[in-house]
Amino acid sequence: MSVGADISLNDVLKRHFGFTSFKGNQELVIRNVLAKRDTFVLMPTGGGKSLCYQMPSLLIDGTAIVISPLIALMKNQVDSMRSFSEEDGVAHFLNSSLTKSQVNQVKTDVIDGKTKLLYVAPESLTKEENINFLQQIQVSFYAVDEAHCISEWGHDFRPEYRRIRPIINKIGKAPIIALTATATPKVQHDIQKNLEMLDANVFKSSFRRENLYYEVRPKKNVVKEIIKYIKNNHGKSGIIYCLSRKKVEELAETLAVNSIKALPYHAGMDAITRTQNQDKFLMEDIDIIVATIAFGMGIDKPDVRFVIHYDIPKSLEGYYQETGRAGRDGGEGRCIAFYSYKDIQKLEKFMQGKPVAEQEIGKQLLLETVSYAESSVCRPRQLLNYFGEEMSSACNNCDNCLNPKKQFEGKDYVVQVLDTVLKVKEKFKADHIANILAGIKTQAIKSYKHHELEIFGKGKDKDVKFWNAVIRQTLIARFLQKEIENYGLLKIEERGHEFLKNPTSFMLAEDHDYVDTEDDDIILKAQGGAGAADEELFKILKDLRKQISKLKQVPPFVIFQDPSLEDMAIQYPITLDELQNISGVGNGKAKRYGKEFVEVIKRYVEEKEIERPQDMVVKSVVNKSGVKVYIIQGIDRKISLTDIAEAKGLEMSQLLDEIEAIVNSGTKINIDYYINEVLDEEHQEEIYDYFHKDAETESVEEALLELGEDEYTEEDIRLMRIKFISELGN
Repeated sequence: MSVGADISLNDVLKRHFGFTSFKGNQELVIRNVLAKRDTFVLMPTGGGKSLCYQMPSLLIDGTAIVISPLIALMKNQVDSMRSFSEEDGVAHFLNSSLTKSQVNQVKTDVIDGKTKLLYVAPESLTKEENINFLQQIQVSFYAVDEAHCISEWGHDFRPEYRRIRPIINKIGKAPIIALTATATPKVQHDIQKNLEMLDANVFKSSFRRENLYYEVRPKKNVVKEIIKYIKNNHGKSGIIYCLSRKKVEELAETLAVNSIKALPYHAGMDAITRTQNQDKFLMEDIDIIVATIAFGMGIDKPDVRFVIHYDIPKSLEGYYQETGRAGRDGGEGRCIAFYSYKDIQKLEKFMQGKPVAEQEIGKQLLLETVSYAESSVCRPRQLLNYFGEEMSSACNNCDNCLNPKKQFEGKDYVVQVLDTVLKVKEKFKADHIANILAGIKTQAIKSYKHHELEIFGKGKDKDVKFWNAVIRQTLIARFLQKEIENYGLLKIEERGHEFLKNPTSFMLAEDHDYVDTEDDDIILKAQGGAGAADEELFKILKDLRKQISKLKQVPPFVIFQDPSLEDMAIQYPITLDELQNISGVGNGKAKRYGKEFVEVIKRYVEEKEIERPQDMVVKSVVNKSGVKVYIIQGIDRKISLTDIAEAKGLEMSQLLDEIEAIVNSGTKINIDYYINEVLDEEHQEEIYDYFHKDAETESVEEALLELGEDEYTEEDIRLMRIKFISELGN
């Protein structure tokens, strides 16, 4: 069918696709493609990008070539297109999954003019035989789907995507439509430049999805929190994203043993299992899919009710696209991310060894993610600002809007930031500006002689974190912008210049303060923050511990350490089974000391009529690595601790961490054979007596101060503390 001037697009929409009206910019985009003009489409997930090239392909002579990154995505799209047509040949894909006879069938249908849409992977497009074949056909236009893959600043960079334009020139020029759901102004510029379509008509839809609720939680007791959330939302569909394949499998298994219908999905699984798991999720045989980012591209499930990020993602583009898979039908969609700065540090470590330019880009993208997580500004407003869109007022439907942080007058701070940006001639990034104001002499500041500026250290009563928060909120207010060509360099916008001439009241909000704890979890330091211990119960439990310690004639920390009592004052365990879910409490400890503690807690809960945070025990999956079992068996066989550490690839301090966890949870072990090798009898007695008679806490630092750092090492103290707690406590 060729394009007629009188053609009614609404008729075509109804006849071929069954819809009665277009969404957003769809009709404008389609008319632009029909007019054979280059077209750039920025449309959020669920906005209907596919129709923008599917419909024109039916109306223009020839075959439209759609360049798409994923085989699973192509199959999904081809099946969808065929469902609108009586002829199977209307849409095909050409990729490595096809047999020779299937490839021949595809080519025959294309040559015969049956095929209006041909999906190809960028890798397939570069093959000489495919280029020769495509040179023989009439190409109506090229559609580059998931076009953000072109940009090194995009969240899913694919080097093959940067070769698309030269190959198009080889096959034969035709109009291009580039489509993406996530592109910052920087990424958009990269895409248009690389595809040589800087003059393209640009159609941007708003990134605002009003039905999505955004929340960032501190990364503490994550598995428990996730299970609790899923059980409170029984029967609803959800996706949980993890960064590693190992974590995907562990979490999926843990959910399954807790009676949740969940399956894993990641690129390391065999294709058949992966497809089966995806289909079970789409067909609602399971409620939850636990996945790496390999899952979700082009998966059209409209009723995903929540998207949880177990790990914070590498970029805000990735995060926005993944959360966009929630509530595509316009219904409820909750997006919850768990954040710990330690995860950011891990991601930075993964970048080491990559080319410097790639590391620099990765670092900038991570900084944006940290800003989003730690900021107390309206979350959708931050996201929209990141994608170059302005949102005039707060959403009142995210964690930051529903639980606002304290505000303070920030006029003078904003003036200082803008003034500093001007003083360095708008040639530096946010962290550099923050360091100047806080008076931090970094190598970069010294080399540019910025420590000699009058403004240097003007804000040293505040730290770098504070100044970064001010810069962030100044960006959102559009006083500043980040340059596109040299991404990250701060430039003052017109509003910023006006503000400098005539400063007015400007309220700033305090950032969240996330603090890392010893157990790799984090807590949120905020009034009434999640997981705050019941102080009255904590005091009662400490008094009880003191009584028992006098009775048993052992130091209080031998019975239960403070973190265990704090956890009891949060979880309120009222049975010995529940007590074993408390950190640092194993079966042995629970049986030996637990009875009095659970009785006191039960009485307290009844008297105060406390509604316990969760009346459920999270069943855990047996640790397949068996590290603890290996250690216990090795000690039973009197294998040297250095040999055990080496066998498991652990540092000695890490091995001692493991042994301490074993002993603190109530298991009795005997490491005398090793201690006798490294410490003489006199030194052993001195440390043992200290813990028995003098120690007020289990602190290694205090023991070293008391006994002498020149006499003992941290390892000596830890070894003897293990012996002491094992003998007296277990």
